Amino acid sequence: MRLRNGILVVTLALSACGTGTSATSGDDLAKVVLKVGDQKGSSKALLTAAGLDKAPYRIEWSTFTSGPPELEAASSGAIDVGAVGNTPPIFAAAANAKISIVSSAKGNVTSDAILVPGDSPLRSVQDLRGKNVAVAKGSSAHGQILLTLKAAGLTTKDLKLNFLQPADAYAAFTQKRVDAWAIWDPYTSQAQQEANARVLADGTGTANGYTFQVASKAALTDPGKSAAIRDYVTRIAKAEKWSDTHRDDWAKAWSADTGLATKVTTAATNAGPDLPVALNDEVVRSEQQLADTFTDDRTLTSKVDFAAFVDKRYAADLDAVRSNS
Repeated sequence: MRLRNGILVVTLALSACGTGTSATSGDDLAKVVLKVGDQKGSSKALLTAAGLDKAPYRIEWSTFTSGPPELEAASSGAIDVGAVGNTPPIFAAAANAKISIVSSAKGNVTSDAILVPGDSPLRSVQDLRGKNVAVAKGSSAHGQILLTLKAAGLTTKDLKLNFLQPADAYAAFTQKRVDAWAIWDPYTSQAQQEANARVLADGTGTANGYTFQVASKAALTDPGKSAAIRDYVTRIAKAEKWSDTHRDDWAKAWSADTGLATKVTTAATNAGPDLPVALNDEVVRSEQQLADTFTDDRTLTSKVDFAAFVDKRYAADLDAVRSNS
């Protein structure tokens, strides 16, 4: 993710823009506590590194291991907004979660990878047949392995998925208790740099690379929180742009926040950052195709209408960020 130097004071658009949003004064915003879901080395670290962490409302941060538990918290109202990959919103929608996707970004797809140990005999996706593959259930990596298998003429029934959160999966991978690991950066770079991992397949031609800011529906119906979310998602979009032009600075900040070696975070940032994109029909169509793939695989038992969970109330504000060089 990226942004510009210095602390910027963001002027809020005070006019209503979409369902549940109304004019909110600076004094009112100062009374808002925005509960934000985060993952280590993600939004909080990015905003701080970019100098955009001084918001006109108070932020309470909660840290999660991956997107699925983060969206469970959003649905229950435990958090108001948080960033996740392309697959967690699909699983949340399938569970009729009380969430809405409010902004989107797109990153490189080469970091979305299926890894094997450097000395593994596996050389192709077809070689995964009958093997044990670690993946976080409902994560972007879960979607990636599904699409990769489909492109190779396989399904999840042709192998054994071991549903593990990243830290446990890394341990299982390095101890060779699994044959492969479907994962994203910075774990991809960490495994390559520190565990001699080899990429069996990446997301080229299969993954869409999208990430999302997802808000609790309860927060969106509250005028103060909705105004704070408007400010927050525009700050994140600016920070993503900053990180693209300050990759070394972001790599150092990322390393400091996570404890990962700088060589790992540098490799991850050099692979290419997430950059803000319009939450448009193309994004919705791509996500619907991914959702349908899960349904076809019978991982999900019902069809998901992704568009029903999209809220474009902040589109004009985010368009302004993207068009501002």
